[in-house]
Amino acid sequence: MKILLTGARGQLGRCLQDRYPDQAHLLMPDRQELDMSQPASIAEYVRQAQPDWIINAAAYTAVDRAETEPDLALAVNATAPAELAGVAREVGARLVHVSTDYVFNGSAVQPYGEADPTNPLNVYGATKLQGEKAVLAAMPAACVIRTSWVYSEYGNNFLRTMLRVAERYQAKEEPPSSPIRVVDDQIGCPTYAGDLADAILAIHGMSQPVSGLYHYSGATVLSWFVFAKRIFDCKHSMDASFVVPALEPIPTSDYPTPAARPASSVLSCEKIASLGIEPRPLEQALAYVMARV
Repeated sequence: MKILLTGARGQLGRCLQDRYPDQAHLLMPDRQELDMSQPASIAEYVRQAQPDWIINAAAYTAVDRAETEPDLALAVNATAPAELAGVAREVGARLVHVSTDYVFNGSAVQPYGEADPTNPLNVYGATKLQGEKAVLAAMPAACVIRTSWVYSEYGNNFLRTMLRVAERYQAKEEPPSSPIRVVDDQIGCPTYAGDLADAILAIHGMSQPVSGLYHYSGATVLSWFVFAKRIFDCKHSMDASFVVPALEPIPTSDYPTPAARPASSVLSCEKIASLGIEPRPLEQALAYVMARV
């Protein structure tokens, strides 16, 4: 079986590579072979490769930079997935496409379900929403999975950033007097990319095709501030010599960014849980990742 994996060098792509069995024939084209910013080249590659499955883990994820590069974000997040879906249907391949919680504006007081109205606050969210709509329009049998706050042992993400910032506290001398300031009024569910990869593999292995829109995120709801605290507590529990940095909760208004973020982007995962795919608590996933960073 041939599996075309786009975005193979990203967090999810790396975790998928770790988890696919050795006998799987993974196609992982580099940018010269398949450039998601040049959607016109996609159909030719897929027709030649003839994959059985396509997992689109590629995305333009620079949320703030997307505000000044909307055309590039649109090409990668919307036009390219639409091309993938069209040619997947043509060659008879199954398609899993990954989207984001940022399609919502964050005003809900309950977790967002798949049928809830969308209203993205930024260019990134808007282009991802266009992408998921285009995928399902071109290929209704596709599976679109929205996820949130992705972290892992790979790449650039909040967990690795916090650990880098904490390095200056680990010196022999007195720790820095200024605390690490972290936003405390944005609420979401951190998702380990490896758990999302496991969910995708579970869908891949099901006897009946899975299609339509699903939510998958970690099972723990918290703020970025609390997430940072959990990261440091987990690190200290595994390494008693680790000095836990001082943290200061701040409002979003104290940390302005070019792109607005939803105040609450908690996703309801009841639909995917009905398939037997259950998110796990943060503590379990954190301990696993912390042993690998």
